[in-house]
Amino acid sequence: MAAAAAANAFGAAGVRPWPADGLPTEQVGSLPRPSSLQRAVLDAEIGAASGEELAAAQDLAVRETLARLAETGSPIVSDGEQRRESFASYPLAGADVEAGPVFAVFADGHHRVVPRLASAPFRFQSWAADDVAAARAHTDLPLKQAVISPSMLSLTIPDAGLGDYSREAFLDDVVAGCAEDIRRCFAAGASRVSIDFTEGRLALRRDVRAPWAGPQAIAGFIELLNRVLDELGDAERSAVGVHTCPGNDNDSAHSADVDYAELLPELFQIEAGYFLVQAAGEKDPDRVARLVGREIGALQAAGRAAPRVLLGVTNPTNPKLETAEQVRDQLVRAARFVPPELLGSTDDCGFSPYLIDEKPRHGSPDYARDVAFAKIAARVRGTELAAAELAGPAQVIGGAR
Repeated sequence: MAAAAAANAFGAAGVRPWPADGLPTEQVGSLPRPSSLQRAVLDAEIGAASGEELAAAQDLAVRETLARLAETGSPIVSDGEQRRESFASYPLAGADVEAGPVFAVFADGHHRVVPRLASAPFRFQSWAADDVAAARAHTDLPLKQAVISPSMLSLTIPDAGLGDYSREAFLDDVVAGCAEDIRRCFAAGASRVSIDFTEGRLALRRDVRAPWAGPQAIAGFIELLNRVLDELGDAERSAVGVHTCPGNDNDSAHSADVDYAELLPELFQIEAGYFLVQAAGEKDPDRVARLVGREIGALQAAGRAAPRVLLGVTNPTNPKLETAEQVRDQLVRAARFVPPELLGSTDDCGFSPYLIDEKPRHGSPDYARDVAFAKIAARVRGTELAAAELAGPAQVIGGAR
């Protein structure tokens, strides 16, 4: 497995080791796009703006995002997915697709659909590494990149396949594409890569409006994720995380009613290097830490390596700001259950997984953007305070330079 990955042309050029001390902290991925960028995208779709004008608006948003993340003290940064229309669509950009079935119905009643592949075979049309390379030109800080999951892509073709293109052949192509997507990110300079797995929690929600979902789906999803991870070398896999949350779109969730006690035993079957787990927005964040600690203990008792776990300490759906002291206290309490050497922090979810997002609880995308950077600053400072309390003077470390 490792030898095969090493022979791959992309290698693991961007992978860096985890810090030996301190508590790592990083964002999940997306940040609210400025309203000016959202307008530029809509104008380009109707021909009211040129491709060059759209690219200029995207470049401006990326530069501002990286600069503002640096101002928060973030030790590892990303472009906030400013160029993407959604976390689930970039591999299909320009492909022959049509609207597919409902993906999720959110608590406020709105829904999102899955794009459906209309012609075979499946191939990545664009790569997350393109975002890494573009961001690298604007920052010297370590970069992370969020990528699509093979389980999300598995929903883009009917169970019966597409003509002579069988579902088995399709899934083989998905696994190969997702593994290459990750390797390309590292080769472009990413220090860490996280796989968006919001459909994991949703899969355990029984909802006739989303016919793909149900407990029967989760085993297949985990198998696909492990197939992708099995394509990577040890160094790469140690720097690949899996993120779980109940969704965030228009400040609303799709599966917050699914108990983590159902999901976490399934989640920790994924052989990732680390996990990013929503906690701040849960009714009892300490219970989440306790459940995570139980799964880590079970892995260690079975003689398996335990992954790092970055717990969510800010809630992107709520405009109320967390304080650094609240972040510190949550992490210190979590360390009663999760060994400090395996603990870190993140945000509960991406702040805006879909480009067009009105952020109704915030009042506007621009205000939500300001709130997001303030929350990130509190997370970074609070994690630094927690590291000092748990292990003496320490620096928050998100990626070696």
